[in-house]
Amino acid sequence: MVENAGNILVPVTLFGFIPAARALFKRFEVRLAIAIGFVAGWMFLPVAGLKVKGIPAYNKITAICMVILLWARYFDKERISRVSFKAIDIPILLWCIAPFFSSVFNDLGIYDGLSQTMYQSITWGVPYYIGRVWFSDTEGLKLLGMAIFLGAVAYIPFCWFELIMSPQLHRLTYGFHQHDFLQTLRDGGGFRPMVYMDHGLMTSTWMALGIFLATWLLYTGDLPKKILFMPSAYLLGALLVTFLMMKSYGAIVLLVLGLLTVFVSNRSKNTLLILMLLIVPLLYAYTRTTGIWDGTNLSSFVAEKLSPTRAQSLQFRFDNEAILIRKALDGTVFGWGGYGRSRVYDETGKDLSVTDGLWIITLGQNGIFGLSTLLAAIQAPVFFYMMRIKPERYKQANWGAPSVMAVFLATYMIDSLLNAMINPVYMLFNGGITGLLLKPEAELSHQNNGTPSEEPLLAMPTTRFIPSPSLQGSPRFIS
Repeated sequence: MVENAGNILVPVTLFGFIPAARALFKRFEVRLAIAIGFVAGWMFLPVAGLKVKGIPAYNKITAICMVILLWARYFDKERISRVSFKAIDIPILLWCIAPFFSSVFNDLGIYDGLSQTMYQSITWGVPYYIGRVWFSDTEGLKLLGMAIFLGAVAYIPFCWFELIMSPQLHRLTYGFHQHDFLQTLRDGGGFRPMVYMDHGLMTSTWMALGIFLATWLLYTGDLPKKILFMPSAYLLGALLVTFLMMKSYGAIVLLVLGLLTVFVSNRSKNTLLILMLLIVPLLYAYTRTTGIWDGTNLSSFVAEKLSPTRAQSLQFRFDNEAILIRKALDGTVFGWGGYGRSRVYDETGKDLSVTDGLWIITLGQNGIFGLSTLLAAIQAPVFFYMMRIKPERYKQANWGAPSVMAVFLATYMIDSLLNAMINPVYMLFNGGITGLLLKPEAELSHQNNGTPSEEPLLAMPTTRFIPSPSLQGSPRFIS
């Protein structure tokens, strides 16, 4: 049964992803297949869910994470055996099991706790684990970064279709709009494309991430000169123009902030800006939960300098956060659990609250414990990356992609103060960076020199259809 209204293509594509992913793994090296599977799946699978026995929800996220893990393990068991649990993995483990405590301490039952923990683990833990196993070196992260850039480039014609015709592709393909159409309307006219993602904000952030990665890889010299016979700089330019036409000012701010941070950190050989990015969510959560700051001065500034409409929207979020915070603090340290128990209702049962930010949703459902573990799970790899990898390395061969990914994770947590855009690809960054940091200094220095990691990037066996990549030059489409 389809949870969202839709046509036959919803189950066909979600279940069809299983053999499609297997075909990827048979055709490409495991890491390349994983990168293509995550990127293509996230970009084109429907925003819908199917009820499948034994799985809390078989939707876009669970399909991508579980199917890719299944085939990656099937085709590359040996690599899994080399990875063991470390202390640095504790934050993501605690975040994955946080729903269990929320259910048990709210008398929702052990079964509910296990079910919620299972879904949380699939959404966050599985992509982290995949990144930890298969993308724990600079070459692997660069491969993932290139896949994201090419995916963003592939989205350009789809975005332009929706810029002109309005966001209709998901409805035309799968039979329904994945989100409120009114939220795609932009001030001054026009539309913000959603394509096949949950929301226009998510699509805009995806395009911003592609620009962020490609711009820094171009700066470091890691971006191929040509892709599909086109100069990479031209593709990046087309991506930038498309992104600006989407008029997603929040994503623009995040992109500028990310580029500025990584550039200044590299040039100044100082990580103070990254540290400031990490502090912002902590400071925000503290001042909001303690009532020290109510946000009115910020919304007044936005009204005066930018847009009264945006200021009104911002203050609306602050007002809703205030009542949700009061409700959250009335609960246990593990929150209220699921089923809307953390929301605020009037005496007739009408829902009075609107939840936007991931942080406030987490605080209500999983309490202080859940919020703390979420922050630690996202920010710990960034903090340790900042402490161990000197900022002058950010521009060196092979280090551009992991450096961008670390800074992006810091900005993602800031974005999560106002939005709840969960993307499993981001957790590939998280796991990959964690695995990279566990390597000995000698191996990090080896990668720093631009030499290949001890395992070749495209280490797949020779077949009569595909010769050994070690004997090939660059692919004919990328030079």
